[in-house]
Amino acid sequence: MTAVSRRLFLGGAGVAAGSIAMIGETHPVAATDEPPIAGPMPVPITLTVNGLAHETSAAPNATLAEVLRGPLDLTGTKIGCDRGACSACTVWLDGAPVASCMVLAIDVGGRTVTTIEGLAKGDTLHPVQEAFIAHDAMQCGYCTPGMVMSCAALLEHMPQPTAEDVKAAISGHLCRCGSYPHVVEAVLSVGKS
Repeated sequence: MTAVSRRLFLGGAGVAAGSIAMIGETHPVAATDEPPIAGPMPVPITLTVNGLAHETSAAPNATLAEVLRGPLDLTGTKIGCDRGACSACTVWLDGAPVASCMVLAIDVGGRTVTTIEGLAKGDTLHPVQEAFIAHDAMQCGYCTPGMVMSCAALLEHMPQPTAEDVKAAISGHLCRCGSYPHVVEAVLSVGKS
């Protein structure tokens, strides 16, 4: 057992007294500074998905992926890992690819969501979708919607990417079938056209 010097004891007592004084001090918070409390029951939300406003309700802890697949019946978005590790659920949020299993639906607010269903224009597929078919870039197809969304976003921002650019864009995607070389070929073919 180590001996406690008078200096250590007084220093510790001073810190403790100061801490107690700080804990007792309160700062009034205006009611407008507090965010509204949602839940625990489902709350009404409006999501703008693929250019259309959808009114539905969701539990405060429901992810965007769950709401897209559930009440909105947009099942092209796949849920693979449900923890942001596989990117199968990738959609665009204001034009940027995001893992929709990591976004709460109630946090989307007035932002725009684009899913794999929103890339095609009627019966006309997006060029990336056509290239995936032409280059056999999908096998089981489970990761395909998320990969297409990331590759289409890449081409939106970089019309003529290199193979390294494509690899970087799909680096967070898990394809158990190993179709990565075909995905790179497909995207490069769109970039050349």
